[in-house]
Amino acid sequence: MAEVIWLTLKLAGFTTLVLLVISTPLAWWLAHGRSSLRPAVGALVALPVVLPPTVLGFYLLVAMGPDSPLIALLKPFGIRTLAFTFEGLVIGSVIYSLPFAVQPLRNAFQAVGRDPMEAASTLGASPWDSFLRVALPLALPGYAVAAILSFAHTIGEFGVVMMLGGGIPGKTQVLSVEIYRLVETLDWSAAHRLSAGLLVFAFAVMLSLLLFERRLTEVRT
Repeated sequence: MAEVIWLTLKLAGFTTLVLLVISTPLAWWLAHGRSSLRPAVGALVALPVVLPPTVLGFYLLVAMGPDSPLIALLKPFGIRTLAFTFEGLVIGSVIYSLPFAVQPLRNAFQAVGRDPMEAASTLGASPWDSFLRVALPLALPGYAVAAILSFAHTIGEFGVVMMLGGGIPGKTQVLSVEIYRLVETLDWSAAHRLSAGLLVFAFAVMLSLLLFERRLTEVRT
């Protein structure tokens, strides 16, 4: 069981780190870009919210399987497949949890607005310096929300990891898949313990976010 918990935390940790990195430029562009493609890209980013996880998992399985064009490009580097691997799970989890990182960051960048950046620019700061020294510190609450939601969402995902990982012990068997396995084997007591633990975890996450949001509102007022 310890191995399953560690693998789940490892997957959630890697996924959250990757999401914060790739979501930053994407969220900034969605918040302040002027391209006519923004609505379409925003809808594409939000697609995992409404798309059944098994559908997303199926297409990821096809895309990462040994016969896909993507893997054909990676074969010279010794990669034969990403399906049923931990690396494949990270990619799938990043795509599945992308809206839970992008949306809080987008909201945070929209709240920052353009005025602080323009003020920094008039003082001689480059766009990169303005972002690092002005926009990024002001958007830190959004990063906290994005990190918490991404981590928690990855902990609880099932459909994508089941389709893409298959629940291989020591490689892709995370907590949600383990609960499913325990129910299949009629080990109700163990399933109850794990399910109750995830229930408490989910409640703690949501309560923390609500308290954090209330605290921010009190500080701003």
